[in-house]
Amino acid sequence: MFDQQTTCIVVVGAQWGDEGKGKLVDVLAERADLVVRYQGGANAGHTVVIGDTQFILRQIPSGILHSGVTCVIGNGVVLEPENLFSELDGLNSRGIDTTGRLVVSDRAHLVLPYHKLLDAASEKRQQLGTTGRGIGPAYEDKYGRRGIRVVDLRRLDCARGLLQDRVSRANRLLEMMGSTQQANLDDHIALLERLAPRLLPLAADAGLMVDRAVREGRRVLLEGAQGALLDVDHGTYPYVTSSNTTAGGAAVGAGIGPTRIGGVLGVVKAYTTRVGNGPLPTEAESPHGDRLRELGGEFGSVTGRPRRCGWFDATVVRYAARVNGLTGLAVTKLDVLDTFATIPVGVNYRLDGETCEEVPAEADALARVKPVYQTLQGWRETTGAARRLSDLPAAARSYLDRLEELSGVPVRYVSVGTRRDQIIEVSPA
Repeated sequence: MFDQQTTCIVVVGAQWGDEGKGKLVDVLAERADLVVRYQGGANAGHTVVIGDTQFILRQIPSGILHSGVTCVIGNGVVLEPENLFSELDGLNSRGIDTTGRLVVSDRAHLVLPYHKLLDAASEKRQQLGTTGRGIGPAYEDKYGRRGIRVVDLRRLDCARGLLQDRVSRANRLLEMMGSTQQANLDDHIALLERLAPRLLPLAADAGLMVDRAVREGRRVLLEGAQGALLDVDHGTYPYVTSSNTTAGGAAVGAGIGPTRIGGVLGVVKAYTTRVGNGPLPTEAESPHGDRLRELGGEFGSVTGRPRRCGWFDATVVRYAARVNGLTGLAVTKLDVLDTFATIPVGVNYRLDGETCEEVPAEADALARVKPVYQTLQGWRETTGAARRLSDLPAAARSYLDRLEELSGVPVRYVSVGTRRDQIIEVSPA
């Protein structure tokens, strides 16, 4: 994806998240100078396998596993600092030296314990399927102009005053929602006093740093969390996350102008999954959905929640291609389909008896659509050893050709296993 003209690339999920973005970023990061996380919080779970070792990264960009890469947590992220340091300590204990390689935007907002209490109380009422990590309430505070940012820790006396107001407000809301739990102001003050000495040395004007890198011709990867169909504007609202997961959010969340971005790689599974509530048009009935879940290990890397599984939905991916401006596609977990004799692919929908080529805005309408399937031939061969496109069975190559045709985006990468070396780079035509 990188060349002399294209030095800044966004990697986005083009379904409902969990597409394998972490692995793609890890592979691309080998050629990058900076990897920047631009939105989301600690509910993300990017899994990278190196040899026999598995790393699960929640907030730190996947590029941290490459010694020459600088990682940046952008202003669009809501940062859970305790989790960040737990993650850093875990990496260091496993021999990954992160010294001097992690920068946190001083404009990033903090997720604090009272946000988690509010999240749990809200989920009890709304049943949206959130992870309860406090991310939604933290974004609510950000856009309500009452958030606490990393930069506020530089003046702890002011931060204490902000906390007093925020904790008091949170407790009133908790009481209104019928929660018996209350946030403790002293605990919050002690938390910030303990974290500030370790967090502030990492803090910087991250947007300035990223912009300078792009202008100097250095290679920059921007990565988000979740997927396009969970975007707060373009996803299956209200069953979405609280930020812009799409490529447009990358410029805002990294602190650079949109003209700095040269390419957008969309990551999709060779089938479809979703965590939490909300419509999933191509969800497979038992036993096929159970089989996909078992073969694909479809359980949340952070929460352990089982993912709902179904067939590839071309309508969703075409929509993601449009709202992200995808320039390339990475298809992951092709190997999960190795044992299927036939594989249905959703090509479009029927809605109230009419052909529907687009994802409806109403979640209710999307829940009512009936997918129109094309059944493709399976290959019934193991693909895990393939390292070139020509190594794949003919039926697997035909399957990829059809996904490319239906999505309207060229396939640039194909993943056939969890390891770093189990990825095929497809040369542009």
